[in-house]
Amino acid sequence: MPTPHWPKASTVDLEDWGAGSNTLAGAPRASGKILSQNPDGSSECGLWSCTSGTRKVTFPADEFCHFLSGRGSYVHDNGEEIPVEAGTLVFFPAGWTGISIITETLTKAFMCR
Repeated sequence: MPTPHWPKASTVDLEDWGAGSNTLAGAPRASGKILSQNPDGSSECGLWSCTSGTRKVTFPADEFCHFLSGRGSYVHDNGEEIPVEAGTLVFFPAGWTGISIITETLTKAFMCR
């Protein structure tokens, strides 16, 4: 089986993943593409992008994120604020809940398990 890869991730056509039902302000719309997923669904990795707006977010599984472009912040329910922009790395543990405030379309590479 060949190793999943994208030689130029910046040229990958993302699929429309929709607006979602968790919008708090604005009209954020997500898109993305899965690079690889375990057959049992226990892990996956790929690219994700979302336009400006504020959303309620919960990470059901551990997720490692490397933000590639854009700006925003994640605010945990306990008040901790995590600013994100190109080059930011964040590990969200399973069960993390809060809000995502996107001020400039965010794009990230991610790995969930």
